[in-house]
Amino acid sequence: MIARDRNPYLPYPVRIEEIITETGDHSLKTFKLVFLDPADEARFAFLPGQFAEISVAGKGEIPIGIASSPTEKGYLLFTVQKMGVVTSHLHSMRPGDRLGLRGPLGNWYPWERMEGRNVVIIGGGCAFSTLRSSIVYMTDPSRRPKFKRLTAVYGARCLSLLLYSDRLDEWKGEKSGIDMHVTVDAMQESEPRTPRWQCHVGFVPAVVKEKIKDPTDAIVILCGPPAMLKFTLPVLKEAGFADGQIYLSLENRMKCGIGMCGRCNVGGKLVCKDGPVFSLAELGELPRET
Repeated sequence: MIARDRNPYLPYPVRIEEIITETGDHSLKTFKLVFLDPADEARFAFLPGQFAEISVAGKGEIPIGIASSPTEKGYLLFTVQKMGVVTSHLHSMRPGDRLGLRGPLGNWYPWERMEGRNVVIIGGGCAFSTLRSSIVYMTDPSRRPKFKRLTAVYGARCLSLLLYSDRLDEWKGEKSGIDMHVTVDAMQESEPRTPRWQCHVGFVPAVVKEKIKDPTDAIVILCGPPAMLKFTLPVLKEAGFADGQIYLSLENRMKCGIGMCGRCNVGGKLVCKDGPVFSLAELGELPRET
């Protein structure tokens, strides 16, 4: 949470240390940011699931989920899709350039409730960023004993659009502490057929139906594009997961990040302040958007 004695609109100055092009079409890049003042890093205490506002001078600011884990010290990671004015300019920047960072903002996945339970992680496309944070957090040796069985399903349209390929290799290993299932909608003829890229071929809901069958003492954290959510939730319900066991991370026209502008309201809730993480039970009590 932002320190109470700090202006919530005032960003921390940060520097781009490294830029990693994640996808073959160059539409997604991960920015490794470091604080100019080490004291600011200490104040920026967050948990997986939260987001921050990245600001570019003269262009504006955007809300982006934090992709790094609190266990990864000395830097923060943000995976940004090139979509609009701010993100396009951000994609043109280079290591050494400076940005503003405001946060951490919003709530987080229900970590206290997840401890001592089985955890299922389901993600798709660029929405996998906060789930990357969660997996790194849970599989860290200092935290892994706090959770029982960890299972993850992650999908993308094709191999070249999978994020975090270095981590995926690690997570698919026997010593990772997580049962990792990677899937692509279809294999492209031009893509390599190597052991490194062994994965399922099919949509995320189909893999969830095959691999996620036991709701006993489990919590699901889910983040992905609307179509994936639409077809995955019925699969989980059919497997016996209750609404209170399923948590989703939402993005709904967030702007200010602190609940002042009211742009992201759904009924009496503000996604940026009361969320972005909600249980399916909580969402069931909110009015449908028209």
